[in-house]
Amino acid sequence: MEITWYGHSCFRLADRGKATIITDPFGDSIGYDVPKLKGDVVTISHDAPGHNNYAAVKNFQRILAGPGEYEIGGVFIIGAAMHNLTTDPPKRNVAYLFDFDGLKVAHLGDLDHVPAQSTVEDLGEVHIALVPVGGGGGLNATQAAEVVNLLEPKLVIPMHYKTDESLLELETAERFLKEMGVSRIQQGDVFKVTASALPEQTQIVVLGLSK
Repeated sequence: MEITWYGHSCFRLADRGKATIITDPFGDSIGYDVPKLKGDVVTISHDAPGHNNYAAVKNFQRILAGPGEYEIGGVFIIGAAMHNLTTDPPKRNVAYLFDFDGLKVAHLGDLDHVPAQSTVEDLGEVHIALVPVGGGGGLNATQAAEVVNLLEPKLVIPMHYKTDESLLELETAERFLKEMGVSRIQQGDVFKVTASALPEQTQIVVLGLSK
């Protein structure tokens, strides 16, 4: 499958013969140029301008914006409520687990706390975790490292952090990389992976920005 990052929490997940997923498409208020997106399914973790601009996606067939279990275009999807606890009342947040024929990718949305072990176990096995690391409304670097330790994924792709394009008050990915004890790993703007090529130990993949 191919994973492309467009900035903030927006990714394109594509695998031959399967539905193409677009996660958390953003509007122009957060600094990034709004990319030209095309996909079959749009997932929205929460209702905010940096995450809910489904109108930027062409040809989508379905919008998912809440918990549940879905099977669309050969992809099995679980939406899990992981509402944020730092606000009163708690802010709605939905994490999504995408199962592409056994290759499982989790997008944690704007998760802002380390969830209970039982909540993590409800997600099941995670091979690739898309994790917010820059604070703001999501996990900070230390919390993100704790969540990675709980999930034990094979690959971690940071998201929701400060870049030159972002106008949001976030931390860069560097602190998270230090927390994880690794230096920056640049993989270009598209990451290709198969279930048979997953590493034995957790690795961090920092994607370049695709436009």
